[in-house]
Amino acid sequence: MQQGIDRIKHWLKTGVTLLLMTVLSLGLCAAAGRPSSLPAGNPITDGKALLRYALPIDNAPVRQLQSSLEDIAVQLRANRRWGAIAADIKKANRVLSEQDGDLLASVPDAKKSASEALIAQLKAGVADLQTTADAKDREKTLEQRSQLLDLVSQLEENMVQAFPFKVPPAYSNLPQLKGRATVEFTTSKGKITAVVDGYSAPVTAGNFVDLIKRGFYNGLPFTRAEESYVLQIGDPPGPEVGFIDPATKKYRAIPLEVLVQGDDAPTYEITLEDAGRYKDLPVLPFSAYGALAMARPGEDPNGGSSQFFFFLFEPELTPAGLNLLDGRYSVFGYVVDGKDVLRQLRAGDKVESAKVIQGLDSLVEPVA
Repeated sequence: MQQGIDRIKHWLKTGVTLLLMTVLSLGLCAAAGRPSSLPAGNPITDGKALLRYALPIDNAPVRQLQSSLEDIAVQLRANRRWGAIAADIKKANRVLSEQDGDLLASVPDAKKSASEALIAQLKAGVADLQTTADAKDREKTLEQRSQLLDLVSQLEENMVQAFPFKVPPAYSNLPQLKGRATVEFTTSKGKITAVVDGYSAPVTAGNFVDLIKRGFYNGLPFTRAEESYVLQIGDPPGPEVGFIDPATKKYRAIPLEVLVQGDDAPTYEITLEDAGRYKDLPVLPFSAYGALAMARPGEDPNGGSSQFFFFLFEPELTPAGLNLLDGRYSVFGYVVDGKDVLRQLRAGDKVESAKVIQGLDSLVEPVA
């Protein structure tokens, strides 16, 4: 028995790293001649943007508003192309002034008043952004753009009508997150904030939020840190390698859960590779610094429990769109604040406390 536990613990500590070494070698080879099957354009590497696109909404104007504001950062990286930035701001202003009714059309009645206020804030903010861009103030332009996109995120979240699919009954014995939650980690190096996405990974996210609620991670050390790869935590004291549910006295195992772009519901219990879906892209990919993903024994896609890792995305080592971790592990959220703290953490540093600061009401308790 102990030999089996030791083997699982070994895989949880090393399996991700071994696979990442494979990803590194394969990813760099692929980068030399990009396969035609990869998506055109630049992959999204910002966690907040990925969370926006992951929302189950269908409103073309708000996506146009979002993309025009996101493009400003691209233009600023390209030698401060202020003419192109002015065009982006003009597009955003046009959506807000000419299609405000279309924006509100997707919002449930209960949230229309709040959404009207958000649109008013966005209109005023875009006008201020135009003034800042005219002055060619790079830092202030980026700051105002970020603030506007946070408002867009709130507007888009207001557009969600209902949870988009039915979770298979086989997982009714596990906690589920039917929405989103914001989690704040207080670590020995500072604070980190992450958004957990139950719309894309309700079982994985539900398990995680339930453990946060129980205080499971409070005081636990980071057990593995690989620079530019992963930072892992969640191994409890003692011989256990995951969470032992006090109600059942058993190891709580979480199935692999991956929502593919274009699918109505996640794929469960099988990697996309084993399912023959080599070209399919997850809604939540490993393309942003601070992606949260469930760790598991290397040979068992459904053996995850409490151990998870922050993916320390390094585009030169594991290029976005070429990352073979996609579809092999369940991503369930992204760090949205405190990336500077995440960069400082090492094995042995601790999570002093973790708490849900928003969205706990979306947690659905398991059915006995």
